[in-house]
Amino acid sequence: MYTSIEICAGAGGQALGLEMAGFSHIALVEYERDYCKCLEHNRPQWNVLCKDIHDFNGLPFRDKADLLAGGVPCPPFSVAGKQLGAEDERDLFPQMLRLVEEIHPRAVMIENVRGLLDAKFNGYRENILRQLSLSGYNPHIQLLNASDYGVPQLRPRVVIIGIRKDLDDTFLFPQKAQEPPRTVGETLYDLMAANGWKNATQWRKQANRIAPTLVGGSKKHGGPDLGPTRARAAWAELGIDGKGIANEAPAADFEGMPRLTPRMLARLQGFPDNWSFGQRKTTACRMIGNAFPPPVAMNVGLQIKQVLEHERTYHRSPETVSSRVAI
Repeated sequence: MYTSIEICAGAGGQALGLEMAGFSHIALVEYERDYCKCLEHNRPQWNVLCKDIHDFNGLPFRDKADLLAGGVPCPPFSVAGKQLGAEDERDLFPQMLRLVEEIHPRAVMIENVRGLLDAKFNGYRENILRQLSLSGYNPHIQLLNASDYGVPQLRPRVVIIGIRKDLDDTFLFPQKAQEPPRTVGETLYDLMAANGWKNATQWRKQANRIAPTLVGGSKKHGGPDLGPTRARAAWAELGIDGKGIANEAPAADFEGMPRLTPRMLARLQGFPDNWSFGQRKTTACRMIGNAFPPPVAMNVGLQIKQVLEHERTYHRSPETVSSRVAI
């Protein structure tokens, strides 16, 4: 089992995916109390530190973690925001880079929105990669689409990986799944039909594509809905009313376009059905919409684990040591 520390842990999407990949979490740092409660409820065994990342000292964890991961806040680079980048007070890349120095993990994993690749952020992005290199890591960066890893949703995300330079850098981003993801109709049919909705089968045929990118929003902005006008139009093509979120599946005699429930949103994000987000709908929707899909995190985590296992097998086995001495 390999160890990890995660910052900006949110509702646990990345942490869950890394757990599925074989990582044991030493600590998960999250600022918002609702998110902390979510993590603590779903994984009581996790060491959740509910605190501001600016107040988190990584030195006590130095050389104790194989991986430092984090989905730092995306508003500074999101097209849905003002794209202030480094001038945005929510930009936590400097804190991540500070913790890389303090914790000195064997690998680093950072997730952010596609906007980070925009030309206006070229200098900022290159500086992040340069700082990782100066800290002793070989950086890798790639845009990954969640739909390439079984998630029934159009969700592009930038993933930055750093492999410490004293390790053999054999890292490769995960290959795309051979099979396409299930459609929204296939993914949600049983939930839509839970109350005997008579039009569920017909709806499943209409919802014959993957979902648009789910949105979460912030405390100040973003209610329980599926996004702005353009996004709602895309949802309407799937037979879904994006103007709000429902408490339960449509009734048997329901007519018109149904709304999604938080559980449906979570499934579209790749969470297991037993992952709880609490009872407050607005908060739950924000947690789910801001999450990193667990299947994507798992696939990236498996690739990182291959690097660590290569290092452990090749450089630490007695046979290898003996052969090197003999040479």
